[in-house]
Amino acid sequence: MADGANDHGNGSRDQSSSDEAALSARLGRLDHRLSEIRDSRKIGTDRSGGEQDAAQAKASAMAVGLRLSSELVAGVLVGAALGWGFDRLLSTSPWGLIVFLLLGFTAGVINVMRSAGVMAKQSERL
Repeated sequence: MADGANDHGNGSRDQSSSDEAALSARLGRLDHRLSEIRDSRKIGTDRSGGEQDAAQAKASAMAVGLRLSSELVAGVLVGAALGWGFDRLLSTSPWGLIVFLLLGFTAGVINVMRSAGVMAKQSERL
């Protein structure tokens, strides 16, 4: 009975060592593949290309920011101009300017949210 236990123990040890060898071989192959991929990426991209991409991304972000801010300012200015015009025509100073300035600000904020993609259009909501 003791001999059977030793055989089982040795068999388990042999099996675990073969499992470890297989695992070690798989890890070696994976390491080799990862090294090849890293080397190909290093060759494919140089420093000047990465710097150009970063500069283009920065310029693109600046363009988006300027576009969004100009939409907000345009809404406020149009509202102020309409309010001033109504005040001059109807002699209701300063109520037209106040009301249309607030409406222009609201319209500007809505335009910025639409342009930034925060708000969905009515057709997309339904």
